[in-house]
Amino acid sequence: MPPRYANGKICYIEIPATDVSRSADFYRKVFGWEIHQRGDGATAFHDNVEVSGAWITGRPPATDPGFMIYIMVKSVAETCSAIEANGCEILAQHTHGHDVVAQFRDPAGNVVGLYEERSLSA
Repeated sequence: MPPRYANGKICYIEIPATDVSRSADFYRKVFGWEIHQRGDGATAFHDNVEVSGAWITGRPPATDPGFMIYIMVKSVAETCSAIEANGCEILAQHTHGHDVVAQFRDPAGNVVGLYEERSLSA
């Protein structure tokens, strides 16, 4: 499915990294993101759906987030296991009605969310 272009659509994310290679490897292993080197030398990703972005250095990680990014997953429980197996920490996990959410700390210390819509995964 080609990207849907729409005014206001979130399409690109810059993720602070202290070790770009380690962060890219983590997101590839846990979420299956496609990793590539751009022409400008940056390590970039595509989530295999519609969102792309890159890891950047020189910016502090979002260790105390105000603005949270959530990654949609089929199973929060399975993804939390993969996150821990790849050396990162689960901070919280909650069920809200039909939805399951969790927060984890990635290799750079960024706090990122997970989102599972149970009606989609059932």
